[in-house]
Amino acid sequence: MTFLIQQTLVCTIPLLIVAMAGMFAERSGIINIALDGIMIMGAFCGALATYFCQQNGLFGGSGQLVYIFAMLIAAISGAIFSLLLSFSAINLKADQTIGGTALNLLAPALALFIIKIFFMQDKLVMPKETKFVILNNDLPEFLKAFLSRAYISTFIVIALYIVLSILLYKTRFGLRLRACGEHPQAADSVGINVHRMRYIGTTISGALAGLGGYIYIATQAGGTASGSVAGMGFLALAIMIFGNWKPVGIAFGSLLFGLLRCIGYAYNSLDINGDGVFALKDLGLPNYFYNIIPYVAVLVVLMFTSKKSRAPKAEGIPYDKGAR
Repeated sequence: MTFLIQQTLVCTIPLLIVAMAGMFAERSGIINIALDGIMIMGAFCGALATYFCQQNGLFGGSGQLVYIFAMLIAAISGAIFSLLLSFSAINLKADQTIGGTALNLLAPALALFIIKIFFMQDKLVMPKETKFVILNNDLPEFLKAFLSRAYISTFIVIALYIVLSILLYKTRFGLRLRACGEHPQAADSVGINVHRMRYIGTTISGALAGLGGYIYIATQAGGTASGSVAGMGFLALAIMIFGNWKPVGIAFGSLLFGLLRCIGYAYNSLDINGDGVFALKDLGLPNYFYNIIPYVAVLVVLMFTSKKSRAPKAEGIPYDKGAR
């Protein structure tokens, strides 16, 4: 059970922060279908930062400091990359779905091109000596499930989730951001700069998605940036819709799909009762059956919940200040 909880948290954290990223963009009125591409860019830049830190002995070789620095670089790169979506959607008033799809195509091509040119490889692998895990076995069994063998990114993301939830629902900034996604004309009439708020919302979204991309490859993909995040961005979008664009719903959805992803890749070593019996492995089902469970679950959940979902009214609609 301890192993199951630990691995579920590992799978949940990237989904949680990226789903929050989608929520911030869409609450401001911008459909961020580019989450997958921004994750790829954040993963690549974070892996690049880790590689150069290790090669040059920065931060005294401390894996934790390198990890935090790489997360910061990933967030910054995601924010910068998301400006392409902001500019096309806000200034050019382009179709946001097409713009996001273009970024999803651009990100892996750009990452793989740079890796091929400068590293002469098909993927960028972070040095194996980089250690990100906090080990603490001197804990009670209950606490060990949450605090032993944990990544520092887990605690950072949980703190960010709390701060961002308060920011969105308990501050003047959050009220203005949500107003721009619900009724931008009304927001503009009271002096709120709708374009600026949408830029801010999309930039926050990009930073969170870039951060989530790097956390994903560092904790689940063996530290390898290969121009793919296994569709995690689209899975996070589905979680955002399942959570009805609200932090509490997103947290619940992230835990649910995190558990399903955990089962998908760790079913061979899941001993739920601690009795030495690996029930899922003993069923003899093929690997791909467990791997597709999260994605099938997304289709089923969306089929039953999409009609009850309530998206921000003005999302995807370019704001024209002169139109009323």
